[in-house]
Amino acid sequence: MASTSVYEYVGNMHMHTPYSDGEGSHVDIANAAQIAGIDFIIVTDHNVLVRGVEGYYGDDKSGYVLLLTGEEIHNQHLDPQINHFLVYGAAQELAQCAANPQGLIDAVHAAGGFGFIAHPHDPALAAVHEPAITWDDWTVERFTGLEIWNYMSSFKGLITNRRSMLRAAFRPEEYMIGPPPETIALWDRLLMDGKRVVGIGNSDAHGTTYHIGPIRHVVFPYDFLFNCVNSHILLNQPLTGDIVRDKQLIYKAIGQGNVFIGYDIPGSTRGFRSPPPGSMDQRSWAAASGLVLVSRCKRWPQPAATSR
Repeated sequence: MASTSVYEYVGNMHMHTPYSDGEGSHVDIANAAQIAGIDFIIVTDHNVLVRGVEGYYGDDKSGYVLLLTGEEIHNQHLDPQINHFLVYGAAQELAQCAANPQGLIDAVHAAGGFGFIAHPHDPALAAVHEPAITWDDWTVERFTGLEIWNYMSSFKGLITNRRSMLRAAFRPEEYMIGPPPETIALWDRLLMDGKRVVGIGNSDAHGTTYHIGPIRHVVFPYDFLFNCVNSHILLNQPLTGDIVRDKQLIYKAIGQGNVFIGYDIPGSTRGFRSPPPGSMDQRSWAAASGLVLVSRCKRWPQPAATSR
């Protein structure tokens, strides 16, 4: 008889190291993930697939976190550099395909991977002259899904001037509300059109230290962001510590849409399960005082077993 148990693992799948524009090393990021209590991370440096760093980090005392590497690919010759695509599971470097979004998506599939359109409605940050890094080529097909909620992109949308930037940087929990309404509306339209579109949520962590006059502040530390917006995957068998096997299980779950987005600042969303289809019209429910976003098109078996 097939098992009906569900094993939940919490991860973050969009962050950067000094290989592109981040500050923390892979070891630093793995340590931050352990502090935050999440189970896996996928580092996605810009236009470079970093090899030789994947594996379980930690020890028996502090616990383990699985670190994988993907890539955030975009055309560096554009100004602004729009159309960012998160690539997971591809067997080779594909940054050379960045100039043609559909060609990139096709190349990702050919390399055994899958991908998500990153921060599709990213706002401009006029206070520091940062342009909007949106996605504008909606002729593309075969992308796996959308990054519904990118924490740092949403943070940009809260800023109207330098004073509001200071307030939001030091007390972000008072300002963050949810993902961009435009992205939710887009997801709705795609689903209503019968398209299979998986939604994920990520940090887009860089660990960058900002300087405003005499003030130096990391906005935002990796460990803080790993306690904010994450993607929860649901498996029908547990991870075992076998890197190759566990990597395959994680990528299969994400690609198939066995995932929900949780915002854990109000409260933990670990252990949330959606009600049966048709019992509610909305995709968002309160779960242990946190916020959860789930796709209408998915249902998972009960009862649930957690990974912790």
